[in-house]
Amino acid sequence: MIRIVSIVIASLLAAYIVFALFFLTRTRQDDVCHGLRIEVKDSLDKHFVNEADILRTLRNAGLDPRRHPLEEVNTDRIETELLKNEMIAQVEAYKTPSGMVKMEVWQKMPILRVMSVRGNYYVDDRGTLMPISQRYTAHVPIVNGYVEKELAVTDLYKFALFLQENEFWNDQIEQIYVYPDHDVELIPRVGSHRILLGTLDDFEEKLANLRLFYEQAVPKLGWEKYGMINLKYKNQIVCTKK
Repeated sequence: MIRIVSIVIASLLAAYIVFALFFLTRTRQDDVCHGLRIEVKDSLDKHFVNEADILRTLRNAGLDPRRHPLEEVNTDRIETELLKNEMIAQVEAYKTPSGMVKMEVWQKMPILRVMSVRGNYYVDDRGTLMPISQRYTAHVPIVNGYVEKELAVTDLYKFALFLQENEFWNDQIEQIYVYPDHDVELIPRVGSHRILLGTLDDFEEKLANLRLFYEQAVPKLGWEKYGMINLKYKNQIVCTKK
């Protein structure tokens, strides 16, 4: 008798589990997205895109997930669509257990602005181009002159990364000018002199020599003695007086 009762209870329990799983699965499939949360992770530092921009993009592409069944919401398509925006570096979109869709968005990080006869744009920390924003201006070194995009995303990109990672030179260099032969001139923030770097080959060695010159000569001679400091020639510093 006890065995029969145990079998009945076990059968009822198994049936309940199957019913519950079926009911929960059916309920989940029938659930609609009842909320959308967009978070621009670095919005305190940069203002290239905001929540309204992202929502507008989703609506225009027919990808606003709200009031659509969750099973029809394709987060991969959402990420792909948002990454078409040249201001956005990374997107993570996912569904939450509470029936919402959440998006986390990271903006690109500009490290250089090109304002030249060849174009007006940013270069970001990944070496890709960014358009200029009407909403926000990044405070980064400016490059003028004859700047081809190939130079901007190769040698100038490497030079900008160096400036970003070197506190002394990042504080010192304000502007960069590129001549048609790709010689580079630097405009410092301190002093009225100019720095003719030459090509960007071996720029770290050239700037190391210049810093040594600053430390040894400037305290004795002052910032205003020279109009041009020429670093074009290997292991030489040629100074032209004003």
